[in-house]
Amino acid sequence: MDDDMINRPPIPVTGIGCICAAGDDLNACLTTLYENHECRHSCPTRFPKTDEMSCPVFEVNATALSHINRENRSVTLTTSLALEATSQALENAGWSARSLANRRVGVCVGTTVGATIISESTYYQWRAGQHPDIRPMIRNFYSNPASAIARHFDLTGPCQTVVNACASGTDAIGIAASWIRYGLCDIALAGGADELSRISYMGFMSLKIMDPGPCRPFDKDRNGLNLGEGAAILLLESPDVNRSSGNRPRSFVMGYGSANDAWRMTASRPDGKGLVSAINQALRDSHADLNQVAFVNCHGTGTRDNDRVEAHVLADMLPRVPYLSTKGYTGHTLGAAGAIEAALSVACLEKGLIPSSAGFETPDPDLPSHPVATSRPIHGNIALSQSLAFGGHNAVLIIGKEMSL
Repeated sequence: MDDDMINRPPIPVTGIGCICAAGDDLNACLTTLYENHECRHSCPTRFPKTDEMSCPVFEVNATALSHINRENRSVTLTTSLALEATSQALENAGWSARSLANRRVGVCVGTTVGATIISESTYYQWRAGQHPDIRPMIRNFYSNPASAIARHFDLTGPCQTVVNACASGTDAIGIAASWIRYGLCDIALAGGADELSRISYMGFMSLKIMDPGPCRPFDKDRNGLNLGEGAAILLLESPDVNRSSGNRPRSFVMGYGSANDAWRMTASRPDGKGLVSAINQALRDSHADLNQVAFVNCHGTGTRDNDRVEAHVLADMLPRVPYLSTKGYTGHTLGAAGAIEAALSVACLEKGLIPSSAGFETPDPDLPSHPVATSRPIHGNIALSQSLAFGGHNAVLIIGKEMSL
């Protein structure tokens, strides 16, 4: 084994937590994806609806939200979702807060809306010359997702919140894996979290990229995205810790790549140069071969430009590899999207099967490739999970199974 391989070992994933509109945990999400295909989209219910707010969203189950809010009243919903996903990941891996006490445990969480410093109602009261209650501001100061997780579980390793638009969750997992590779921590909790808000909803409405019906990634008649919310956290262990813990890895983070198009603030470069660069970087980082790729979990938002870029890049680079978008089940969860898709990619590798790409019915003759229309068995050892973000940022994770350490 050469020095480069020694410095870049695959990083075991031993626990996963996931909550979104598709389900209150990862198993529930899989039931939605593989069995009942029930997409939980509806008009927004948690902020006032006006006539122009006609586009559906994917909200987390109201019962689950009620429980989460009761458990974590002192922080924002985004952070509450992150804490819930972290608790699930720890339980899934068999770690407790007490067993982590003597470990260097890092936390890296991606978000977008969760980085909001001040609430909308507080701003309006201040603007009207009133004296708003300061408690919402204090709550926001305590709601940095990564810091809140570290504080809640008394963790003392590296701690970072990533705010990199829709690639934030993907970047957070890639960064956390690098921490372990370079000896900064023994264990890392990494992923993303975001809640629905009126500000993000109206922002995307103003860009005219939201579908008034269920989103249809890669479909001929696609007309935009649907917003969603949720969180996913992966528990990563160093190879040494994994050998001593005896936890069976569910998968491995093998590689990570990121690159920027430097094209437009809200659109990817049409030739996909940045995405190609990120994929190639992730492949080099993982020492993987394209022939090993079982499937690609695309960003797949349902917008005209995003889907066109991905379809062309995949047709050129991975012409015989099946791909899908899971946003027809979850909605676009912004900073949580890459983390939720990484979690679902692990589950698909374990199952040896990918679900249909929800919303896709009619192939677009202008696209050189198309996602899977039905569930399909997969063959191969690795999956690509990719995110394309505002600002032209592209991030790619390579997730593998059955690695020897």
